Amino acid sequence: MKEYLLKLVDGQTLSRSETHDIMIGITQQRYNDCQIASLLMALQTRGVTVDELLGFRDGLLETGKKVNLDDYNTLDIVGTGGDGKNTFNISTCSAFVIAACGYKVTKHGNGSATSVSGASNVLQAHGVKFSDDESQLRRSLEQTNFCYLHAPLFAYGMKYVGPTRRAMGIPTCFNLLGPFVNPCHPKNSLHGTANHDLQRLYVNAHQKIGDNYGVITSYDGYDEISLTSGFKLITNYFEKVFTPKDLGLNYLDPQEIYGGSTPEEAWKIFDSVLEGTSTEAQKNVIIANAACGIAVMDRNQSIEDSVLMAREALESGKALETFKKFVELNS
Repeated sequence: MKEYLLKLVDGQTLSRSETHDIMIGITQQRYNDCQIASLLMALQTRGVTVDELLGFRDGLLETGKKVNLDDYNTLDIVGTGGDGKNTFNISTCSAFVIAACGYKVTKHGNGSATSVSGASNVLQAHGVKFSDDESQLRRSLEQTNFCYLHAPLFAYGMKYVGPTRRAMGIPTCFNLLGPFVNPCHPKNSLHGTANHDLQRLYVNAHQKIGDNYGVITSYDGYDEISLTSGFKLITNYFEKVFTPKDLGLNYLDPQEIYGGSTPEEAWKIFDSVLEGTSTEAQKNVIIANAACGIAVMDRNQSIEDSVLMAREALESGKALETFKKFVELNS
């Protein structure tokens, strides 16, 4: 570790193999908390490179539990967090709309890190029991088009950096890793980033991974489509700026997609969208994100056409039916 730290102090970057080896060393508890904190602070101060990020990813996936769902064409949809906007569970709700449209979703998530309620929080509140059993995940995917991979059951290495990250109390490169370590390696992903620098970092990382991706950033700092501003979508086949009007939707005020001050408030909004009792604004932000996920996964569908598909799935009750079936199967 001393050798790596001296390289960083000298202004050098680490290779993908070096951060891979560091991650393996962390899981083997070869480094003390001070060394880990020094490493994370050095990378955060300078800004992590694509190879450094992917090396940590390689190490986490290598030391974690593996799931083979390669025979399915699936999508993961998740924001990177850290935007400080405290919205309700937009990506999770959108994922059930996508599943209701007939696309298979392998959502990877965790409890809340930067907002009131994370994906795991809202699902657990509805009685969902998390599983790392591949047969159960396959059953859920077959019967509901949706399965959920609760990150702590798979990414074992994260627990070894958890105490140091909590003690530091600031974001580190490990905050960026979650969306990249889905243990089933979905062939498609829609990731949201809170700013354009992170968007470019994610795009470059996806290009090296070689999957089918979409990375979105809202111009006012949301890590998802907020409809409070325009947003940029970068995929491996186009790069385009959209406004809410391009999707046939209205601009929203930030307060209209606020997740509340308690987890219970966020869950209530989540339920109301699926049940058809939410505000128009809350419904439309889900439609927008679901449509974007569909368009990234299915190149035969434009975002505009995907909006119509997502709206029908939500307003017809198909998304609610999908969610209820998922909960029943996984409780």
